[in-house]
Amino acid sequence: MAKQTDFKGSAPLGRPYWWEETEPKATDDDLPDTADVLIVGAGYTGLSAAIAAHDSGARVVVVEAGIPGEGASSRNGGMVGAHPRLSWDKLASSFGRDVADGVFAEASSALAWALVFIEDESIACDFQQTGRIQLAWTGSHYASQQRLAQSVSAKSKVEVALVPPENLAREIETGCYQGGLLFPEHGGLHPAKYHAGMLAAVQRRNIPVVSRARVERLERDGTRQCAYTSKGQITADKLVLATNGYTTRPFRWHVSRVFPLPSFLIATEELPANLIGHLAPGRRMMVETRARHSYFRVSPDGKRILFGGRSAMRDIPLDLAAERLRQTMVEVWPELEGTRLTHAWTGNTGFSFAHMPHVGEQDGVCFAMGYSGSGTVMAPYLGAKVGYLAVGDARAETAYQHTRFSRHFLHPFDKPHFLKAADVWYRQWVDRWENWQARS
Repeated sequence: MAKQTDFKGSAPLGRPYWWEETEPKATDDDLPDTADVLIVGAGYTGLSAAIAAHDSGARVVVVEAGIPGEGASSRNGGMVGAHPRLSWDKLASSFGRDVADGVFAEASSALAWALVFIEDESIACDFQQTGRIQLAWTGSHYASQQRLAQSVSAKSKVEVALVPPENLAREIETGCYQGGLLFPEHGGLHPAKYHAGMLAAVQRRNIPVVSRARVERLERDGTRQCAYTSKGQITADKLVLATNGYTTRPFRWHVSRVFPLPSFLIATEELPANLIGHLAPGRRMMVETRARHSYFRVSPDGKRILFGGRSAMRDIPLDLAAERLRQTMVEVWPELEGTRLTHAWTGNTGFSFAHMPHVGEQDGVCFAMGYSGSGTVMAPYLGAKVGYLAVGDARAETAYQHTRFSRHFLHPFDKPHFLKAADVWYRQWVDRWENWQARS
């Protein structure tokens, strides 16, 4: 049985480390009767869509089921990058060569868009262009990285460099990995500050953002959408769904195509500067290639390690999730064996069965979702795309309109019950197999 994780500090379990500086707050806007574009969800996607639609001339209203930003937008790891999640060959096999080329091309344009957006909207979010390194768990993973580096260089403008095993100590002090793939243009930010800056940009435009206004029912009124919320009714020419891993009824068509996968994170107590420099001399954003999907970084103030990943594929007690993450962290860095934790929290990532985002329209509802773990850049970027789509602006065009957003026989119901079996499969078989490969 896992030991009880040693927590230090007064933060209750579940409270994100990011909220110590910037905690999401409810807005007090009233719900208007009508809008040109109604946006459901006030996270990265919804706020970006609101800005794009408004700046194209539309009257926009944003409704949020809870408090704006309290979901994944203020709970993620704050890693900024947009390299394709799948290889070019897999993309071409699934969606065709043109879509694969388009997705690779947009990797650089999405990142560039995000950096310009942060600057233009004066968003103070502790952005640092640290670079991001993907760490190869096995030799075969490093061989795959070599192939990926070739296709990224050939098909996109994304800067990428291989880090052979003998040079890995420049980036991270550990014996766990067999090389790495470095994206030097990527970086890190404070996600809650990022969301707060986006919300401020929306509010500067006098766009109503209505908290605690869950959409409970939808009706079509000719070509218009009538949304019945917990704060009243609103009718709009177009509706944009921007809920990703928090999508619920009445959006059943979307619920069956995007499923919430929990990601868990921990924050260590403050560590000596020399220890941080020893563990992470490259100060990069760091992610793994193994299916455990660990990702970790130094906090923006340079004083802590923030460590996230797959503790489980379903909701489990946070103290258990934190202990599993702590064990993985110590596996990477044995020097942290006695380190205490101050925060442990979780948030939902929204996964599609194709492991790719999708932008589209179904029954009069425009949507962007299914970021599959790449939402820090892709959610605002594709949020702008779906905002343009709602108002008929040509800037809506994106390769992600041509990816697949399909159902799967494993997910016939509103809730992803298949994740319970998947959790057992990954923990009992996949993780053990990858560990055996690493030792071979």
